[in-house]
Amino acid sequence: MSYRFTKASLLTGTIMAGAMFAAPLHAQTATGNTDDATDQEPALQAEPDVIGAPIVVTGSRIARRNVETAAPVAVVGDEEFQLSGTVNVENVINTLPQVIPGTTSFSNNPGNGTATLNLRGLGTNRNLVLVNGRRWMFFDTAQVVDLNTIPSFLIDSVDVVTGGASAVYGSDALAGVVNFRLRNVEGVEMGGQYGLTEEGDGETYEIHGAIGTAFADGRGSATVFAEYYNRSSVFQGDRGFSRFALSDTVFGPPLTQGGSSILPQGRLTYLGDGDTTGTEFDANGLVVFDSPGNFRPFAGDAYNYAPVNYLQVPQERYLLGGYADYDIGGGHTFYTEVAFVNNRVATELAATPIALNVGVDLATVQQFLTAADFAQLQQLDATETGADANDGIVDLQVRRRTIETGPRNSLDERNAFRVLGGVRGPIGDYLQYDANYFYARTRNANIQQGNISASAFVAGLDGTGTPINIFGLNTLTPEQVDAISIQAQNGDVSTLEVVNATISGTLGDFAIGRAEPIGFAVGTEYRKVASEFLPDTALSSGDVIGFNAGDATEGSYDVKEAFGELNVPLEFGSMRLELNGAARYSEYSLETVGDAFTYAGGVQFSPIPDVIFRAQYQRAIRAPNVAELFQGTAIGFPAATDPCGTAAATSGQLRDLCLANGVPAANLGNQLAIQPDVQIAALFGGNPNLSEEVSDSFTAGVVLQPAFVPGLTITADYFDIQVDNAITTIGLQTALDLCFGGNGRAPAASINAPNCANFVGTREANGSFDRQNAPVLGGANIASLGVSGVDLEVAYTSSLPFSLFTDTGEQRVNLTFLGTWTESSFFVPDVANPDAVIECAGQFGLTCGEPTPEFKWTSRASFIDGPVTTSIAWRHVSAVGDDDADTNYAAFNGVETIEAYDLIDLSFGFDIYENFSMNIGVNNLFNTLPDTPVFDANGDVVGRPNSLLLGDNQEQANTYPSTYDVLGRRYFVSGTFKF
Repeated sequence: MSYRFTKASLLTGTIMAGAMFAAPLHAQTATGNTDDATDQEPALQAEPDVIGAPIVVTGSRIARRNVETAAPVAVVGDEEFQLSGTVNVENVINTLPQVIPGTTSFSNNPGNGTATLNLRGLGTNRNLVLVNGRRWMFFDTAQVVDLNTIPSFLIDSVDVVTGGASAVYGSDALAGVVNFRLRNVEGVEMGGQYGLTEEGDGETYEIHGAIGTAFADGRGSATVFAEYYNRSSVFQGDRGFSRFALSDTVFGPPLTQGGSSILPQGRLTYLGDGDTTGTEFDANGLVVFDSPGNFRPFAGDAYNYAPVNYLQVPQERYLLGGYADYDIGGGHTFYTEVAFVNNRVATELAATPIALNVGVDLATVQQFLTAADFAQLQQLDATETGADANDGIVDLQVRRRTIETGPRNSLDERNAFRVLGGVRGPIGDYLQYDANYFYARTRNANIQQGNISASAFVAGLDGTGTPINIFGLNTLTPEQVDAISIQAQNGDVSTLEVVNATISGTLGDFAIGRAEPIGFAVGTEYRKVASEFLPDTALSSGDVIGFNAGDATEGSYDVKEAFGELNVPLEFGSMRLELNGAARYSEYSLETVGDAFTYAGGVQFSPIPDVIFRAQYQRAIRAPNVAELFQGTAIGFPAATDPCGTAAATSGQLRDLCLANGVPAANLGNQLAIQPDVQIAALFGGNPNLSEEVSDSFTAGVVLQPAFVPGLTITADYFDIQVDNAITTIGLQTALDLCFGGNGRAPAASINAPNCANFVGTREANGSFDRQNAPVLGGANIASLGVSGVDLEVAYTSSLPFSLFTDTGEQRVNLTFLGTWTESSFFVPDVANPDAVIECAGQFGLTCGEPTPEFKWTSRASFIDGPVTTSIAWRHVSAVGDDDADTNYAAFNGVETIEAYDLIDLSFGFDIYENFSMNIGVNNLFNTLPDTPVFDANGDVVGRPNSLLLGDNQEQANTYPSTYDVLGRRYFVSGTFKF
């Protein structure tokens, strides 16, 4: 389990309201999606393409004629989805420099079958996702939106708003707001897409259809749609860089291929106090079975679990919905939206790894062991002290991977629906109202295969159940497999209800100078969220080994709010000044949150039409979600390095701490004896005493549209956001570092220090942590995080004096660049220790998680020559370094750095007939794979010998598959009929 918010990378925002693919900013003023009948404000019902018609910009509820706002807004046009050959929304959104990838189609371990948005790297729960200006349905107790539920083929544009927006939209918008605008359909539209990698795998195909029509003599309109999508799996064994799980964290250079010390042939650790002299346990306390029933001293053996893990998880999705409006008279319009999604996603892991402490009954297991090895266990039993001597029981830590049961498979099937109804209309000549209600519900059914019952496994060894032979490779019989196997399932249900009523308009015709009238909006909103997680008896009891067990979760709360906005434009001659402000009062049913007040203020100044200066300050909040408040205790296995197993633990304060924590002196500095596995058991749970998070964000920038260079727009914005009172469950690695030292921190003065409270009494006799005695990591309002940097966008539209496909003699060229420099991305896990600052800008690793590059950009050059569009996209991620200064990972180049990464995509669009168009393209044109060595089937390096070995992320294919392309060159073709 990992927590992305431990890596504070908030990119507050950024870019002019110009599409990534086409129009510069000023073109948006003319169209502004004014014919979108599904948007929330009545002003959006103006006739399309009317110059100066009022529009509603994401980040405000006030209809205005000027598309510019004090808050930077990036607009991604629908062309970007078409030319990138994407079907799932995540594939475009994750390329934006404001985004650090969340859960994606490559998230197998960990993974939950969803695609999430992690704006600015603050965490998937710190940004707000809207569709047509309103909240969308979420999928679990963390109240996060699954992007798989949004129909990408209907997207008209995506607005990305910088910084906190709680004053306008309420809780959750700390990092910003992403608004997906869906378009109306006129007539019948049918289309599909097919994609395939160069390796001939990873097949995807999609078909969709939509019908849109006007009725009742134009008083009403409706759009209904349907989509089917299917994505095939790709296994890690299908790519050279992920064929072997690389483990250099524990075993250290030189590299060990294999990954896990939990072996299919079985491994035993002696936990008693008997005399090991003359036995094969005497070498290091561990033995492994070379052949059935015959063990030898453990020597760093490892099991390569990688090939049977998914690299790309399979998915099947059905999506149905529609939206409609009807003028009931006098300009009053009733509108409705309906959506239903059935989404099935599987994850697959290697066979279950078991690590249990068992009092092994010698009489039960004698039949499975050679005489010589059984005699060694008898010696251990005979030489133990006190009542343990000759009791026929030997205490062993048993580690065994049950490959006889097959891989672990988890299938998530989510059914979600959302129903909305509302009415809007005029109030006199200057005001309009909009009132709506919606209800959304998501239910997930999760079925797991390949789990093992801990109690049945123990009973098979301690003499109380069906005897099991785990002493060698493939020794479990089908009957024994049936005795210890257990199927598990769980479900979760999440609901969201929202009632909103808004009045907006102008103060009559009152205006200052030549500007448009002063605009305002006031309103009220009620929201209720509820969610529950329902594990079966096996999961809730903790008896399941394979997938993580956990207790049930259930909780809900509501909030009543009042809000207001004011926009004051002033215009004299060529100068323009615009002031705006927003405020919201919230009353939560949660006693720990209670009343909250958020606000924002901004200014724009344009001394001449070519230049706009802008700045904004925002105070925002995020109320804790159901999982943070009410989650039942659940076990996880995050990757971490135990400082007591490092060489530094053999002396000084760290040695004293480890000894006081229960690590035997003989095991200090011996990672094999203490924590031979990269992943360590830990317990996580909710905290009902949490209060709200608070953020302060500031942005300042400039928009340049020089008249002497027609078609050019340049925007640059500085952003600075800090979140205080942040809710965090400190990651296991960070918690270990805070107590025992690491990453530049000094060890605590005593094991009784507050930073060590999580680890007191959690060590086993050999100094290890395991599922039976794991540290507990709970959430609390103790963290601070922030990010700062600069966003830059350049868009240029012009014409070239030649044409191949038209008789006009020219073609249009669109050039766009969207980039971010991250100055700082910091995280303070405990504000009581302000010196423990974790800086993640330009870093990746066990603490920072997903890479946060200092520079990230995406750019596109498109040439439109009549019916043919040729487009080239360039995506760049700068080099990042390992965040762990104390561990030297194996690297062929001697430097623990992931080198800069660039991808080039090429696509073509054709308007073949008036009612038929198609796109073809190649993504990752030069087949650039992650900066990780490539191995052949024998384990020999055959590519990129100067690469970093990412053994610290071995469970994710030795890389970060949501950041770096793991499939390689991919081809796609799509077609659309409209009639």
